[in-house]
Amino acid sequence: MDAKEELLRIIDQFNLIYESEEAWHGPSVVEVLSDVSWEMAAEKIMPNTHSVAELVYHMTTWRIFVVKRLQGDGEYEVTKSRDWKTFPIFDEFEWEALQMELSLSQEELITELEKREDDEFLEEIVPGREYDYYTMLHGILQHDLYHAGQISILKKALIYKGLGKKSRSEDDDYYGNSGANDFDDMY
Repeated sequence: MDAKEELLRIIDQFNLIYESEEAWHGPSVVEVLSDVSWEMAAEKIMPNTHSVAELVYHMTTWRIFVVKRLQGDGEYEVTKSRDWKTFPIFDEFEWEALQMELSLSQEELITELEKREDDEFLEEIVPGREYDYYTMLHGILQHDLYHAGQISILKKALIYKGLGKKSRSEDDDYYGNSGANDFDDMY
């Protein structure tokens, strides 16, 4: 048995959820964001909801938290002001920067995990928390999936509002989606 067997599975899950075209859950984070324009990213579908840009910022913030904890930093906290960011002015440059930060967080996560020599650290308590690394790593994976799903639904709503273009794929017919811009097809 490999001393890093579980860790390698976790790394595989991070890569699968973030950028694989073969994830069981549906589109990876990269796929979900691939055709989101900066105009779509800035838009809120209704008051008191988050934009795609805000969700990406939030996802990145928590990924950075995980990286900091993996590095042994027990002081770094996700404060209210650090957790959610509003963008009074948003443009293409800001959107590209947000996506780059998310991508860098993926690289940093994988790099930190690859530094580990065995699975034993997974049972250690995370500095400043009451849970272990195993729980934290699975938690951030679930967090990414949750928000990727939100972004997928937001994209469909934004397309329905006319802010984006539906790209038809071979999967549309497989999943019974005619590609029509019908609100019932959103779910």
